[in-house]
Amino acid sequence: MVRQETHTSLIALFLSQAARFKEKPFLWSKRDGVYRPWSWASVHDQAVALANALIDLGLKPGDRVVLASENRPDWTVADLAILAAGGIPTPAYATNTEADHLHVINNVEAAMAIVSTPALARRFLPAAARARQRPVVIVMDPLEDVPVPDGLQVLSWNALMAQGEGRDVPAPAHRAKADDLAVIIHTSGTGGAPKGVMLSHRAILHNCMGAHDLLATIGLSHEIFLSFLPLSHSYEHTTGLFFPICLGAEVYFAEGVETLSTNLQEVRPTIMTAVPRLYEMMRARLLRTVEKEDGLKAKLFKHAVDLGTRRQMDPDSLSLGDRLADRALDVLVRRKVAERFGGRLKAMVSGGGPLNPEVGLFFRALHVPVLQGYGLTEAAPVVSCNLPQRVKIHTVGPALKGVEVRLGLDGELQVRGPLVMDGYWNDPEATAAALDAEGWLHTGDVGELDEDGYIHITDRKKDIIVNSGGDNISPQRVEGILALEPEIGQVVVFGDRMPHLVALIVPDREFLMRWAREHGRSEDLAALANDPALRHAVSRAIDRANLRLSPIERVRRFALLGEPPSIDNAQMTPTMKARRHIIRDTYGDLIDSLYGGSVAA
Repeated sequence: MVRQETHTSLIALFLSQAARFKEKPFLWSKRDGVYRPWSWASVHDQAVALANALIDLGLKPGDRVVLASENRPDWTVADLAILAAGGIPTPAYATNTEADHLHVINNVEAAMAIVSTPALARRFLPAAARARQRPVVIVMDPLEDVPVPDGLQVLSWNALMAQGEGRDVPAPAHRAKADDLAVIIHTSGTGGAPKGVMLSHRAILHNCMGAHDLLATIGLSHEIFLSFLPLSHSYEHTTGLFFPICLGAEVYFAEGVETLSTNLQEVRPTIMTAVPRLYEMMRARLLRTVEKEDGLKAKLFKHAVDLGTRRQMDPDSLSLGDRLADRALDVLVRRKVAERFGGRLKAMVSGGGPLNPEVGLFFRALHVPVLQGYGLTEAAPVVSCNLPQRVKIHTVGPALKGVEVRLGLDGELQVRGPLVMDGYWNDPEATAAALDAEGWLHTGDVGELDEDGYIHITDRKKDIIVNSGGDNISPQRVEGILALEPEIGQVVVFGDRMPHLVALIVPDREFLMRWAREHGRSEDLAALANDPALRHAVSRAIDRANLRLSPIERVRRFALLGEPPSIDNAQMTPTMKARRHIIRDTYGDLIDSLYGGSVAA
């Protein structure tokens, strides 16, 4: 592990590690069905070649370069090359629409852009052509039949690599300082237009150092990461790229959510970061697998979860017989569960949103080492995380070393330290609202601090529902409990200034397929949204969830959606969080109709 104090910039850190590890594997990606390595030396040489070519093209220190690509080794090469050339990487999600790309290009006044595939270029090139300042665009893969707009300069990645090959590390790489801007990462846009968050080298290095100190007790040595979240998100950018660089670790790129189970067993990672939605999906998948097992296996699994939960929550309640049974279940059940995750996991960190405590408890009861943390893009992004040796399941752990936290008068969590952003790019008004004169970052999250400094996040300040009776309701808590029911795949609740909550629900896909077969119905969600029998099945699931909610939290009416909220329809962020304002705008009439007529008991 390289200490933060050793290097003043991310590019200096990488150059040092590349010199240290040379031909050892660094990045792994699948080609022709097989994972193949990229060595530290190979990534170094390609990044240096591209950096020199960018400078030849006219890139000046401080110029912004948009990086629009899916996760792949070339993403890392491009990011490091931009830094080495003195530019400021500005990642953009591969799932962005043309309008999204135009917003990012215009917001940062990009001088250049790097794009990966022809499919992505079809959305990106028209945006670049419409930009106020047209960037020079570099495309990693051959463009094939993608039309290039008139007047837009588009260059080949391979040609630039050849142009810069064999040259020395450019001078800007050696001049980068800790307080220089290292990246502009745009927020996910859950509450409006994405803002460009300015993060310094110091902020990201401090975050990496904090992550190391946090995980030191698990015995960090030769670590294997499985990268799943988009590298354009601050969570993966720091914890899935630069933290592994700090450790000298290997990073495997997952193929996608559909193949994640396979990739876990192929890669056998030791550390992985993911968002709550992924843990919910993995829990549901495990439970469905258990349902198909014979009676004894299902009974043993349930017993392992029950005893493991008691061990986590109230260890003194376990009798000697319970403890012996619990140890036996390590072999009979938990070891097999661990094998589904590759068998080597030391830590599986959840961030990017609140993890339902029951989901975290479920995995920890099965010895899957889930650690819930908390962060936001504006803090580079990790603020806190549970300690491996002392997990408090309903919290997001204590703040990282060197980070101050406090609560405002309204309960809002405020953060100060080297990890805090410099501000929002070209948005002094939003910066002033988020950063006060004393350097405190106002997170917009409401929370509590316990006697050990562990943070409990109750909700997003802007998401809290205040009903017509003046009661404050956490939508994330309600949605989390509803989502535990096997019939429910996605749920978003509403009820601001109204007498009760209503919900928009998408049935779980596997439940829906099974239900449709059993009832002789089509599996088409749109055709089933108003089916009375399906509504009755979902209503029973809501009734079960309502028993675990207080009267003001209970969902009284609901509608089934014919189309799931997704990244493609802009109703979900790339990290699978609901864009409430877009869903509310899209289904406003439907939501309003749920408040007409009689209210369900």
